Parts: sequence; structure tokens; C-alpha cells
Amino acid sequence: MWWAIPLTLVVFYGSRKLAIKLNMSLLNPLLVSLFIIVPILLLTNTCYDSYFQGSKLLNDLLQPAVVALAFPLYEQLHQIRARWKSIITICLIGSLAAMISGTAVALWLGASPEMAASVLPKSVTTPIAMAVSESIHGVPAISAICVMFVGIFGAVFGYPILNLMRIKTPIARGLSIGSTAHALGTARCVEQDYQEGAYSSLALVICGVITSLTAPFIFPILLRLFS
Repeated sequence: MWWAIPLTLVVFYGSRKLAIKLNMSLLNPLLVSLFIIVPILLLTNTCYDSYFQGSKLLNDLLQPAVVALAFPLYEQLHQIRARWKSIITICLIGSLAAMISGTAVALWLGASPEMAASVLPKSVTTPIAMAVSESIHGVPAISAICVMFVGIFGAVFGYPILNLMRIKTPIARGLSIGSTAHALGTARCVEQDYQEGAYSSLALVICGVITSLTAPFIFPILLRLFS
């Protein structure tokens, strides 16, 4: 499928320019791209596997793109060393709140343990979320969908919520977005402010580690409390 990459690039950059021009968070490039590309695939009767194979080069570039997020983090290293205790505490609280809130709501609404386990790692990046989900007997595919939904929500509504709450400190904004909206939120932070992007990248990594280590212990406790 030769036109997969051109289509993806045109739609993404077109929607990004539109979002910048109109200054509307709802016009998130990823969200807009979904609403354009999916109908095109349906109209052309193109299966997702063909589209994915045609755009595999872009998918392969995701890993070095994530690694590139470490560069602004490196430039803020002196500030991170001075505040490492506060950063670890904030990320720990953010990770626990993300896991407990989502799982508790799912169980309260009558979700099965398998579904609740799939929801628990919703606020970390997809590879970690799928591994955590599998380790606590969830469904990795459902976890991936939850991660995408949470990431888009955070990228679209994260900054309006922070502005509404009058949170202006770059460190606080970056850590809050990174600990809840993982890579998609971090990408949004990088666009808004370099320092916020650095702290969001840091939160993305720390919260992923915390979730991986604590999820197997937290999930059984939540099952006992809300089942």
C-alpha cells in the first residue's frame, strides 16, 4: 500500500497546522487523523493490516522518537537532582491514583476482574501497559485501547484543566501531564514548553517503573475491597 505513508503525513501535518492556527486543543492531530484516515480506509475497502504494513516505517520511528524525549530531560538534569525527592513522591502519588481510580470505578460499575485488570495500567505508555495487564491476567489489547483513550483525553483536555485550576509552574504541569497522559501528553507538553516537556518525559519513565512494580500487589487488594 504505497499511499499509506503520504496519506498519514498529509493528514497529520495538515491537522497540526489547523490546530496551531485555530489554537483549539480539541483539534489534536492524532484525534483528527483518526476521524479522517479511518473513513478513508473504509471507503477504499482497505484492511488495517495493509495500511499498517504500508506505514511500517513510521511505526519503526516511534522508538527513536521516544528516546529523543530524553534530550530535554538531560538538559534539566541539574534541576532534577535538586528536586528528586519531590519528583519521586509526586510520581508515586500520581501512579497510585491513576491505578486505583480507574480500577475502582471499573469494579464499582460491575466490570469483571479481567476487564478491571485491563483498565488498571491505562496511564502508562502502551508497551508497559500491555505487559502489566498480561501479568495481572488482563487483556493487553483492551489495555492498549484504554491507553490511547487516556492519552488523547490528556493531550486534548490536560492544559485547559491545568489552566482552569491556575497551575502555572512548568514542573507541576509537566509532571501532572506525564504521570497521567504518558507519551501523547508528553508530546503535547513538548509543543507547549520545553521545560514542561522535560518533566513530562521524566514522569512518563518513573510512573512506568512504579506501575510495573506495584500493579501486581495493588490489584488483588482492590479486588478484595470493591468486589
